[in-house]
Amino acid sequence: MTQLDAQTERRKMSGSNLTIKELTTAVGGGITPRMVRHYHQVGLLPQPLRSPGNYRLYTKSDVQRLKRIVALKQQGFQLAHIQKLLETDASHHAPETLLSQLQQQYQSVIQQMTQLRHTASALERLLGRDRSCQATQAEALARLKQLEVETQTHLHPFEELLNGLDTEVDAHPEAFQESLQWLLPDLGDRSEIEADLLAQLVLACGDVSLVTFVRLGKGAIAASRAALKAGCAIVTDVSMVSAALDQTRLRHLHCEVTTLVDDPHITSVPEAEQAFWQQQTWKEKLHHCPQNSILVIGYAPSILLSVCQAIQQQIIQPALVIGMPIGFSHAPIAKRQLMRSGVPYLTIEGAIGGGMLAATALNTLMESLIEKPNCHCYLKD
Repeated sequence: MTQLDAQTERRKMSGSNLTIKELTTAVGGGITPRMVRHYHQVGLLPQPLRSPGNYRLYTKSDVQRLKRIVALKQQGFQLAHIQKLLETDASHHAPETLLSQLQQQYQSVIQQMTQLRHTASALERLLGRDRSCQATQAEALARLKQLEVETQTHLHPFEELLNGLDTEVDAHPEAFQESLQWLLPDLGDRSEIEADLLAQLVLACGDVSLVTFVRLGKGAIAASRAALKAGCAIVTDVSMVSAALDQTRLRHLHCEVTTLVDDPHITSVPEAEQAFWQQQTWKEKLHHCPQNSILVIGYAPSILLSVCQAIQQQIIQPALVIGMPIGFSHAPIAKRQLMRSGVPYLTIEGAIGGGMLAATALNTLMESLIEKPNCHCYLKD
């Protein structure tokens, strides 16, 4: 078929039908015709109708199905699992076999993460050396060049080398900020206050990868500074979060702290979650939060969900919500709702969180206001 004949046929196919190239353009996400053909081969996409010239013809339903495939693949699902998910009737629970397979994939991912964590730890031991340890670091690099990697029954030579170097760090206290300079990703596009906030959160949990999960809503730093400067109310979810706040700086800023679930015997996330559900009094207390207050949620996902609902219903109007509860189903949902709430927020995507991180976030914001009251770097955007 000549190029002119092909163009003529494509014009005849115009309307509800798409060529394979038009299909990939409509779907986007980096999908290619070669990938589409592979999905046909493995049964993810049904075989399309053909034109008289043997062109594949696709419909809007093909576009939607391929978009779902791309979305699931981007979330890390394997092709075999995607096929089962698409075949499962949405009105019924996923088959036990599929849930079992997904659980196996999850465990495999966790194993990969564990291996990567071991690699990161080894690099941290080498790179996370402050200025006083630079001679040791240089010695390690020099010895690494000469390292003979052999199969041995005892410790790996690299591990032996690091263990030897670990014994040489007891002559001085650790200089955390110097170590972080080697380990943190490039934060040159962040304001000075935001970069410091991220560094303090990393120091609070010891995990540099946390930086990639922190989400700061537009205008969050400005809103926090304005509210704190005005002596706003601070509302926490549990007593342990309140206890971790910097009381000296709170008094300096004339900020009073209120705790929603004010039972000092509640010391765990499950306890905080159940307590909030069981006593209506604490839910009513949430609805009486002062306007332009800062809410600091570090334990119970249900409290953050209730906060988002109260914001949506215009019952409360906080200046900032620091939402960092822990949980594996409700917490990620609550955080996503917070990011869609329209109020300034600071959160950590996924299950990661905790009262210490939430308190650290507010303490850092208070410190930046007191130490740098005239700083406007956060307004550069």
